[in-house]
Amino acid sequence: MDFQAILEEITATLQAELRAHGPRGEVAQYIPALARVPAGHIGMALRTCDGQEAVAGDGALPFSIQSISKVFTLTLAMQHLSEEQLWSRIGREPSGTAFNSLVQLEFEHGTPRNPFINAGAIAVADRLVGLYGDAACAQLSAFLSDLSGEPIGYDEEVAASEAATGFRNQALANFMKSFGRVDHAVDTVLDLYFHQCALSMSCLQLARAAAYLSRDGAHPVRPGAHIMTERQTRRINSLMLTCGTYDAAGEFAYRIGLPCKSGVGGGILAVVPDHLTLVVWSPALDETGNSVLGQKALELFTRRTGLSIF
Repeated sequence: MDFQAILEEITATLQAELRAHGPRGEVAQYIPALARVPAGHIGMALRTCDGQEAVAGDGALPFSIQSISKVFTLTLAMQHLSEEQLWSRIGREPSGTAFNSLVQLEFEHGTPRNPFINAGAIAVADRLVGLYGDAACAQLSAFLSDLSGEPIGYDEEVAASEAATGFRNQALANFMKSFGRVDHAVDTVLDLYFHQCALSMSCLQLARAAAYLSRDGAHPVRPGAHIMTERQTRRINSLMLTCGTYDAAGEFAYRIGLPCKSGVGGGILAVVPDHLTLVVWSPALDETGNSVLGQKALELFTRRTGLSIF
């Protein structure tokens, strides 16, 4: 398939919709640095298993990847921790509630439902602090740089904005700490969590970095190297399908039929196992925190190509 032509066709369709009707949804208002991002961006990029790349629209423009980072922190944790060490305090079930829900966490005695809601990602960050200590942020950016084949860093303005307004995440972390689900100092764990959300990457960089998820764990840019096993890769993809888009996961599976991980920066990462990774970005979000046009772009892509896990 001519993926470049397909991405250009989809972005042109959505750009025309933006010109005609304006953005639908709203950019994330509760993080000041994100609230200033223009809502009219639309970008797409993909990387196939054999290394072909395509990019369209704003697909080369860096943005705050936010919760998409949870895929990569979970990958780091799975590389170095046993099943018991990782999953003893984190579930693997869909939440069915908002990504920052306190009610569910209280009902379940401080155990996050899965690693892709905020509480679960904070629990993963706690494990990484245990592995890397004060070097955790540097280790994460080095990991992403290695995966994408070019330097990846943090938007410190976004990280500071997250820290200044992240009261609910502070509440989640302290609540888990009260149940003994967090081992390290809350401020240290949250510093890593706020920084991972502030990673700045383009659609193309993300498509490259996540390519191991479509290649049974094989390294995206280093031939012969592996990021994780085939079994571990399947498990991350299954969690993305069931939990990666919060309480809209069922709708994503129904309409798009691919493992996806979204972020409130407007990005969505999608995986077609054994074929490609695809990333879309458009900052305006719906009520579940997922990009409005990003969802539409993915739906148009799967309809146009016929690619699905079903």
